[in-house]
Amino acid sequence: MPKPSRSPAELRNMFGANLRVLSRNYPSISDLSRRLGINRTQLNRYLSGESFPRPDVLDRICSFFDVDARILLEPVEALTRNRMVLNSPFLADFLGKAALDLPEALFPTGFYRFSRSSFLDSALIIVGLVYVFRDGEMTFARGYEPREAMRQQGLPDTPRAREFRGFVIRQEEGIGLNLSRHDAMTSSFNFLSRVPSYENNYWVGYVTRTIRESVNVSRVTRVVYEHLGRDTGTVLAAARGTGFRTADDLLPYHKRLLQIGTPFR
Repeated sequence: MPKPSRSPAELRNMFGANLRVLSRNYPSISDLSRRLGINRTQLNRYLSGESFPRPDVLDRICSFFDVDARILLEPVEALTRNRMVLNSPFLADFLGKAALDLPEALFPTGFYRFSRSSFLDSALIIVGLVYVFRDGEMTFARGYEPREAMRQQGLPDTPRAREFRGFVIRQEEGIGLNLSRHDAMTSSFNFLSRVPSYENNYWVGYVTRTIRESVNVSRVTRVVYEHLGRDTGTVLAAARGTGFRTADDLLPYHKRLLQIGTPFR
């Protein structure tokens, strides 16, 4: 028996609900509208279910979020669930459980400032930001490589080239972050464990990257993460301090935890 046809209002509401879910991964509607090339007012009409995009705009939205036209008919969770590698039966008991329901108290949502030695020049420290958020049962992370770091490697410094995303999993003694650039061109694994501090907001560990062995560059180094939360003023102030720095430029506790000059083991 064929399914009953849906009214235009029902289609608009489903599309709007799915678009609201997909937009959670972005810091603001203004940011998302710029990325999509859609007027913010019009995008808000899509989100509220008041309006529906033209076919070419719908195609642009589907391509951007890597979904198909079923976004009109089914909840977006159903469209993406089967594509989650960690939820596959083969990996469910090995990685899946560690990635689901990561407690907020164990690794809070919000922005993190990180510091680590440059892989190419150990005399320089890279300071950057990572945004950690939850979507359903999963915990995700995204950020951008500093422009200087991309230029140093002879890589383009466009937002697309600099962006990295990944997921967070529990480990026996801490947290693991698996991060990749677009199309998994490069990846890194971060292991972090919490350290005692006044606000209990610091993690220290190491980061490794997926490159061939070389005598000229390092593939592993210490890293410090500091939870900043979501306060706009705090995050913007931290953003102004990102990029290449020297050890003397670091915040004292970051410098202490990085143990600069002490061999990594």
